Amino acid sequence: MMKNTRKLMTGPVILALATGLYGLYPAMAQDRPIEGKQGLGKLPNVRPAGTNTPTPSPSASPGASPSPRPSGTPTAGPSPRPVPTLSPTPSATPSGTPTPYPTPSPSPGATPVQEAVVNWSVADAGDLLAAIMAIGDEGLFPADYQPDALRAAIKAGAGDALDQQASKSFAWLVEDLRDGRTPMTARVQWFAVDPDQDDNPTTALMQRATTNHDVPGTLAGLAPTYPDYAALKEALAATPKAQTKLRDAIRINMDRWRWLPRDLGPVYLITNVPEFQLRLAVNGRNIRTYRTIVGKPGRTATPQLAEKVEAVVFNPTWTVPQSIVVGEGLGQQLLARPRAGYKVTRMEDGSLQVVQQPGNANSLGRMKIDMPNPHAIYLHDTPSKKLFDATVRAFSHGCIRTDRAVELGMTMAILGAGMSQEDAVATFEAGKYKKVPMTRTFPVYLTYVTYGRDINGTLAGFNDLYGRDGPVLDSFRAPRALHTTQRKSNEEVIKLDNPL
Repeated sequence: MMKNTRKLMTGPVILALATGLYGLYPAMAQDRPIEGKQGLGKLPNVRPAGTNTPTPSPSASPGASPSPRPSGTPTAGPSPRPVPTLSPTPSATPSGTPTPYPTPSPSPGATPVQEAVVNWSVADAGDLLAAIMAIGDEGLFPADYQPDALRAAIKAGAGDALDQQASKSFAWLVEDLRDGRTPMTARVQWFAVDPDQDDNPTTALMQRATTNHDVPGTLAGLAPTYPDYAALKEALAATPKAQTKLRDAIRINMDRWRWLPRDLGPVYLITNVPEFQLRLAVNGRNIRTYRTIVGKPGRTATPQLAEKVEAVVFNPTWTVPQSIVVGEGLGQQLLARPRAGYKVTRMEDGSLQVVQQPGNANSLGRMKIDMPNPHAIYLHDTPSKKLFDATVRAFSHGCIRTDRAVELGMTMAILGAGMSQEDAVATFEAGKYKKVPMTRTFPVYLTYVTYGRDINGTLAGFNDLYGRDGPVLDSFRAPRALHTTQRKSNEEVIKLDNPL
């Protein structure tokens, strides 16, 4: 087995991948840190995840179509390209229906965001009104930003009334463009904290827009840079108003991109849970993709996170959860009949600790990519390789099982810890536990996109595996909720450390 592994992992795969990344992102070669800053039902012709062959991200030209609320009467502009044709995807549950989550409640102590009031000229307020009336292009709803009240204030002329209304309308528009319109109470299992409001505070943006007399430019600088956002914006402009479900799906997922950092960083890992795919990307371009296995719907569903790869573990051990050691009686069984590959230790308090030793049968496989977080979620290998051939791959207790994880782990060790290709292969083949800390951290995003580009760059729909579209769509159909100081879901943090 080791001999075959050496043949696979040396030579062109790792070396070419590492060399290509160094070439695409010179800062890596210069030793600089890498930092990253159920309501729709079944969509027509939703298609499954594509093959595992990525293509460079195509550029997208933004459309120009005002987009009303889902319940309103859409207005469609000219179509820059045909609406994509999609094919069906199998359901992730036997009944064919996603498993919905209850809508989270507000966090205790969360208060509405209060923004400053600045002086507005009539001309700048007019530019703001024009931006509001065109905001449907971004999948948002003009009525949310009180255009009638702003129009009346402009007509009355400069003064306190204009300052108050323009400041309010601008602040609300900035919050939705920068952070997303969906309130935190509708973002189920969303634990990825977006730093954009810290990097670009609303008051500073308002002052910049009014001082430079550039409201359009200030607002334009808030759109996500991830290529999928531009592709969705173009698709929204191209989708006929009669296709309400598709237009809603596009809006929902445009907003999801606003929940993440505007710039994901130059080098990052990103997995889309409903697509069952992981991407290694450089400057928004997919360099490598990997099939994944994600959490089963329900309590073990994979949460959405934004973390950093801090270490790679070659030949990991697995500390068996007490739910199995005690709840399933594994500890006593192993004491009575020791089994190769497991070490049982009686702790000072009398409890039993069971640790599965490194090897091909280890539940984490031969590689673990460590991204410390309260949920105990990480990327890892698996001995159950045949499960990657399933179309719907929701089998885990929350962690992301990754196809070709050894290749990915070695790549991270080479690029993030400065290991040589030879040392990475030798460390792996030694068969012993080895944790390699990163000297350059890589952002890793666990996202939930039900409509977007697949790994081949083609717009596609993905089954709403966990029923998370419904709360977002419901929030779109309701009046805009005031943004609060809450930054992530306040749902229970479930420690999902069982890879079985």
